Amino acid sequence: MDIQYLLFLQDFRNNINDALTPFMEWVSMFATTYLILLPVFYYWNRDKKSGLYTLVSYYFCMVMTPLIKLTACVYRPWIRDSRVLPAGDSITTATGYSFPSGHTTTAAPLAGGTAVNAWKNPSTRWLSVILVLFILTTGFSRNYLGVHTPQDVLTALLISALSLILTAKLFAYLDEHPEKEDTLLLGGFIFCWAAIVYITFKPYPMDLTAEGNLIMDPQKMMNDGYGDLGKMIGFIIARYIEKTWIQFRPLKNSRESVVICLLGLIPMILLKSYLSPFMTSWLGSHWGKLFFSVIYTCYYIALFPFVLTWIEKRAANQTVSQSKTA
Repeated sequence: MDIQYLLFLQDFRNNINDALTPFMEWVSMFATTYLILLPVFYYWNRDKKSGLYTLVSYYFCMVMTPLIKLTACVYRPWIRDSRVLPAGDSITTATGYSFPSGHTTTAAPLAGGTAVNAWKNPSTRWLSVILVLFILTTGFSRNYLGVHTPQDVLTALLISALSLILTAKLFAYLDEHPEKEDTLLLGGFIFCWAAIVYITFKPYPMDLTAEGNLIMDPQKMMNDGYGDLGKMIGFIIARYIEKTWIQFRPLKNSRESVVICLLGLIPMILLKSYLSPFMTSWLGSHWGKLFFSVIYTCYYIALFPFVLTWIEKRAANQTVSQSKTA
């Protein structure tokens, strides 16, 4: 049934001469490349705790997704059925195994957590509606492009929903027991490294093509897993640094602070465009992806917040100096 659905969408694509394919590819690309900028900006400029809620939900998904993917080892639809022909360039960007959809477990917590935050303010509830529609469009795009089955997407949505709920309960617990955070961070750090050991040494399917080549190279399949787990490792390191030594407060939502935070997003785009390929060429795909994720996450969780704290202190000192002069 799942393959028949993909073939139905494939026929529809062909009948309209792939008119919607560029849009669907853009949705998938935006979800994994630029969507994270929204909760990061919220974390820096609006509400630190609400921004962290969205980001931690995302990190939970980034831990669960590779563990499930690399345990289930479900082949992509076109491998299971040669009639499935992915649209456009999606076959080159659809890396790893199929189940669950990584694009969906990226979009759903990032957009979903931001939607939860936006819904709290009646004036921004329109944004929540747009974000939920974006989640659904992202999931559908993976089916439309022929790179995921409906089961892949639905499971990814379920994982994301559980992650949002789990994070809300975790934050409520830490509100009552803030002294437990360091213990939880340490436990998460150990778990992530144990997960890396697991995905590195577990057995993988070694099925061969008719020509005698591996259908899926396990080494290549681990790449995204290392990168995803690196995001949680980076968060744990950065969160400990930030809460222990930086303790930043979001800048007041003035025009100046908005501009400062928007400028702070530019290095994130540059890091992803230039540092990521450099790290993988230098350290290899596994460790390059992992350490890039650590650096990337540390930038927006701790390094730029340190800059914001410095700006706030400098402005406060100038205000004191001016008042003394007056």
